[in-house]
Amino acid sequence: MSSRTAARSKARAAARLAATQALYQHEMEGTPVPRLLHEFHNHRLGATIEDAEYAEADVAFFDDVVTGATARGAEIDAAIRQKLASGWTLERLDKSMRAILRAGTYELLARVDVPVATVISEYVDVAHAFFDKREAGFVNGLLDGIAKDVRRTG
Repeated sequence: MSSRTAARSKARAAARLAATQALYQHEMEGTPVPRLLHEFHNHRLGATIEDAEYAEADVAFFDDVVTGATARGAEIDAAIRQKLASGWTLERLDKSMRAILRAGTYELLARVDVPVATVISEYVDVAHAFFDKREAGFVNGLLDGIAKDVRRTG
């Protein structure tokens, strides 16, 4: 992988983590998307907060995931609900988990330029930032199931 490709990959990984945080905040506080984007652009992306340095994020990619996931929320939630085990509801999932699944599902639906394996592994990595191994496995399985429905692979 070239250093330029590696930098882009790292910037997209940072964008995915930030997008998950923004979607969580949107659900928790009902922050309007334009204000949310503004707050992340000015205070979170690439910033240093409490000595934790946030990686430089791909801002356009971040914006696309956040605005796309919120704009297509009903479609995304329906795709997730379809893959939940019997007796489980979307509302029963942890809010952080919903944010991860919504961001990942959006990419699978709308970002056909990003390979399925990349989307899944990146959101499994995001899940590891918030949860244990079992939940990361849940993200893997659920996004894989959605990918089989929405991406026509050869």
